[in-house]
Amino acid sequence: MIVEFMSAMIGHFEMTDLGLMSYFLGIEVTQTDDAIFVSQKKYIGDMLKKFKMEGCKPMLIPVEERLKLEKEGFDMVKDKEIIIEYCHSEEQEEHPSALDSFEDMIAVAEGKKLVLFLDYDGTLSPIVNDPEKAFMSDAMRVAVREVANLFPTAIISGRCIDKVNGFVKLNNVVYAGSHGMDIWTPTGSLKYGQQNKSIDEQGNKVVKFQPAQEFLPTVKEIIQVMEKKIKTFEGAMVEDNRFCVSVHYRNVDEKEVDTLKEMVHSTMKAFPKFCINGGKMVMEIRPSINWNKGRALEYLLDTFGFTGSSDFLPLYIGDDTTDEDAFEV
Repeated sequence: MIVEFMSAMIGHFEMTDLGLMSYFLGIEVTQTDDAIFVSQKKYIGDMLKKFKMEGCKPMLIPVEERLKLEKEGFDMVKDKEIIIEYCHSEEQEEHPSALDSFEDMIAVAEGKKLVLFLDYDGTLSPIVNDPEKAFMSDAMRVAVREVANLFPTAIISGRCIDKVNGFVKLNNVVYAGSHGMDIWTPTGSLKYGQQNKSIDEQGNKVVKFQPAQEFLPTVKEIIQVMEKKIKTFEGAMVEDNRFCVSVHYRNVDEKEVDTLKEMVHSTMKAFPKFCINGGKMVMEIRPSINWNKGRALEYLLDTFGFTGSSDFLPLYIGDDTTDEDAFEV
């Protein structure tokens, strides 16, 4: 019928057949033999690109059909169960929210000493376009300070220890930088070697544990090489994190990202004792040693005096792939 209508109209008016409709009032349209689908895929993609969120993890949030949410008469217990049920997804099955099991966590922690470990970027501070401006809020700083007054608390970051210390500005927490390859504690550990006594900027006595010390000259060389290589990629940035190197590409044109990654992998072939790990819009270059945030967590537990003990509960909060090693521990 549509074909007959088009033929009749073309016979009376000057018209051009543009084929199947792709857009209608700015909304994408996809047509098949038996259905027509509309979506905002391009619009959503443009919005994600505008706010530098292309690398964020997707989350499915299905909504119950004909569910009516009312402003008044909200039943916290009943409606919370509805919301949790219908916001459940495959993503949440693989990575469940700890808050959904908060009461269970409290039950497990009963009678035990809590030990808290925190990532920095994306956990204590927002992810920002300029890594040098990843400042934590005053409210977050107060919260961490109060928690650290109650429980042993450590911050394990991929940043160099001086930088994360400068961001956090708290004296009652222990810091581990370079993905755990640079740890400063008041006492150190009797189980590990490569520890050196020193004095920090505040004049406090500290014990430094740096298992990748021998790689430091090579790290400096890699930084020099990478800084020259990335000059052709607008928006790329190389960050010196002492025992590791971060190549940021959050501000690089998405069309150039794959080329940048290929360049980094090709360049690192000359440094076989180093590996490359991915992160949120960043490539992490680290020495290929058996040390990561998980091993750093074990070291810190020992310095806190919990080795061989069973009356404690370690809690680690992080948001990136490098934190998975700590989650496993």
